[in-house]
Amino acid sequence: MKLNFSQRGSFAGVKELLPRHFVKLGGVKRNVVVRSSPLDTLKRENDALKGTIEGAKVEIEMLEKELKAAGLDIPAPPRPDSKICPEDYWTPMINLSKGGELVETVSALTPIPAHDGTECFKWDNYMTSSTEHFKHRWDLFKRMRHAIDVNEGGMDKFTQGYKHFGLNRGEKDGKKGIWYREWAPAAKSIALVGEFNDWKPTDTQWAVKNDYGVFELFLADKADGTSTIPHRTKVKCRVETSTGKWCERLPAWIKWATQEWNEIQFNGVYYCPPEKGAPGEINDAKSYTFKYPRPQKPRALRIYECHIGMSSEEPKINSYIEFRRDMLPRIRKAGYNAIQIMAVQEHAYYGSFGYHVTNFFAASSRFGTPDELKAMIDEAHRMGIVVLMDIVHSHASKNTDDGLNMFDGTDSQYFHGGERGDHWMWDSRLFNYGNWELLRFLLSNARWWIDEYKFDGYRFDGVTSMMYHHHGLNFTFTGNYKEYFGMNTDTDAVVYLMLVNNMLHDFFPSVITIGEDVSGMPAFCRPWQEGGVGFDYRLQMAIADKWIETLKTKDDEAWDMTEICHTMTNRRQNEACVGYAESHDQSIVGDKTIAFWLMDKAMYDCMAAPGYGNQNSVVDRGIALHKMIRAVTIALGGESYLNFMGNEFGNGGSLEKCRRRWDLCDDEKLRYKTMLAYDRALMHLDKGFGFQSAPHIWVSRQDSRDSVIVCERGDLVFVFNFHPTNSYTNYRVGCKDRIPYKVVLTSDEEVFGGYKNVAKEPTNQPIHQHQPANLNARSLQVVLSSDEEMFRGYKNVAKEPANQPIHQHQPTNLSARSSQVVLSSDEVVFGGYKNVVLSSDEEVFGGYKNVTKESNVTFTAEDFGHDGRPHSFLVYAPSRTVVIYAPSSTCDPTADCKPQGIPGLGVKGLGPYYAC
Repeated sequence: MKLNFSQRGSFAGVKELLPRHFVKLGGVKRNVVVRSSPLDTLKRENDALKGTIEGAKVEIEMLEKELKAAGLDIPAPPRPDSKICPEDYWTPMINLSKGGELVETVSALTPIPAHDGTECFKWDNYMTSSTEHFKHRWDLFKRMRHAIDVNEGGMDKFTQGYKHFGLNRGEKDGKKGIWYREWAPAAKSIALVGEFNDWKPTDTQWAVKNDYGVFELFLADKADGTSTIPHRTKVKCRVETSTGKWCERLPAWIKWATQEWNEIQFNGVYYCPPEKGAPGEINDAKSYTFKYPRPQKPRALRIYECHIGMSSEEPKINSYIEFRRDMLPRIRKAGYNAIQIMAVQEHAYYGSFGYHVTNFFAASSRFGTPDELKAMIDEAHRMGIVVLMDIVHSHASKNTDDGLNMFDGTDSQYFHGGERGDHWMWDSRLFNYGNWELLRFLLSNARWWIDEYKFDGYRFDGVTSMMYHHHGLNFTFTGNYKEYFGMNTDTDAVVYLMLVNNMLHDFFPSVITIGEDVSGMPAFCRPWQEGGVGFDYRLQMAIADKWIETLKTKDDEAWDMTEICHTMTNRRQNEACVGYAESHDQSIVGDKTIAFWLMDKAMYDCMAAPGYGNQNSVVDRGIALHKMIRAVTIALGGESYLNFMGNEFGNGGSLEKCRRRWDLCDDEKLRYKTMLAYDRALMHLDKGFGFQSAPHIWVSRQDSRDSVIVCERGDLVFVFNFHPTNSYTNYRVGCKDRIPYKVVLTSDEEVFGGYKNVAKEPTNQPIHQHQPANLNARSLQVVLSSDEEMFRGYKNVAKEPANQPIHQHQPTNLSARSSQVVLSSDEVVFGGYKNVVLSSDEEVFGGYKNVTKESNVTFTAEDFGHDGRPHSFLVYAPSRTVVIYAPSSTCDPTADCKPQGIPGLGVKGLGPYYAC
């Protein structure tokens, strides 16, 4: 497999190529670059570079040409011994050699394949029972594509309605001015009013209606060349409805709308800066010009879901500029490669969190101007962060004066008329996806945000409601395929989703689309070319529900490991999912965060770090399980991962403005910092190992009696012990490869608030493993452990030489399959190797360091089959700890001691499969 070098950071790896090695990942050999140690780099810098670059000369030259053509500087390789900060090492910024304007071209539309729409059946032959349904929707899709070509001049023109409708600069009879166009078939007359005419239209400011129900008005520039409607002045349209009633509306295609402090309703605003700014210049009087290219499409997403207004730690509505300055660096540091922004489309009711949209083409003015939003997105691109938008095409606000509802006096202009057009639960209007002008409106809207604002993709909200006439309400999906394909299905809506995915992916090949579908419709994430709906990802919504259900209804001892694993992995083959333990739904929409379910009121008074206040058993339990829940979700829950801002550290409860309490996780005296450190290490673990996108995934043990889950993802072996009291010594775990392992991460590291019972750091002592007579006494190292001290661990198994006692947090009533850490076969006095690389027990993660990467033990898997796996090794599994093992060649237990290291993470260099 050819190594895919990313646009930015991984080119540094090309410039310091060393001999290539093949490493197996999920049974597939991958050609990877093995990064040298700092000492080797210094000793052999010239010879190594000269000898190895020769073999990749053609590839490097081609890549350099591509980078230069894109206006990108070729970055110097980060030296492991340099004083580079972790963010610059792991997520290097894009630096342009020339400060030119970003210029993008639109790719061509793909021809429709010559099949009957059942090509996707090769992935799921159960769909053959719905053959006629697939043929019907494929035929409808083809007819819509053909009609657009014949009647509208093609998809490219049809989806740029924002250049024709609404308020746009243009010409008429050689004169420059503003065109205003509005489709309102039932209206009798429309005039444009605003501050420019003192809200009183003249005879020349009434629009003319054509045969297609479109009103047109041209306002020529003044004699001095200035616009008749000044930039940033209020406008509305005065409409005479079919019944003769007069009302004022906001133009349906308005591009900005604002609300005065003493008014309830929004006003449309003509937004057209008279000057164009230099690339990257932020100036209120000038339009923003994009400077930085879009990041490459990530192999797997680590999404930071966020809300601009709620992102401040102050009790206020935050701004695009403040988010750009304060939040983007924080997100980059945390290791996320994508942000998903809620509430971008204007919404009159702030409490709807952006889901009752009133103005579909207008960026929310609560947070700033359209150009400030553009500057924020451009800065995110400079940091290599993909920017996704939470787009709402499933329904619209019922507002009439400042929304789409009843625009021309009828309830069926954009929506279904009568009862079918009302969503009884959401109290909103439902679109008629068979309406031609509605298709123009929504397809243009989807293109608008990508084209004008350079968003990189969307999370489509409420897709289940779109695809079924029952909207998923009072209906249980059992898996019967007739529930997905039949009379319940709104075929017009499904075809619209196929069209929008077709348009977006063809015109913008790097675009990403995620669908919020709870039904699990087959072929939802198969390409439209196969007859699928065309999404890249489905949100794996059942996982968050399962965690809340478990925390609400079950004692710790009653957690069902099989049930948890089933929920994590219950997804369709070859249809990618975004897994998450909690999103905004659990944080701000009528529920509690996982941290609050675990710790509740103890979070207010008992979060002091050791040495700064009394410790609390409720908090100890909560932090340990919080780390494990997130780790098992990212390990098994999908091909990408999502977290809502602040949830990674528990975000202390603040109801005022739903603000995020960044001061809590930044305070060295509070334990929130350890939760944040653990989340950061998890994200960078995926950066280095790419386990989310790895083809190999295997659950070898789901033992509810022991409360243990053992799974493999890519090259990594995850060992979860959810038991509240029992720790296990000499616990055998299966693996696929007979290779040496180390701990790369553990939730028990001290930096994660762990007890360091298992840690990643090195000692000079071997780990003693009790093995069957037919096994050699070999060992495996831990790459990451939850027991490191930096995770609040006890450091009973640690990476550095230590004469510390093992801290006990288990009662004495242990089962025969467990043992307290009073006496361990891994102790140095017994010839133990003390090796673990990554674990939830690291102190940095709030653990007790019973397992830590610092012990630097090497565990060599033997030909001893276990749990259905061909090989196995013995581990120490402390209670409420996750330990992650990686191939020893990829681990460095002292990595986090280096300037570019991530606290608690024991990965060598940037890892074997690095990508931003």
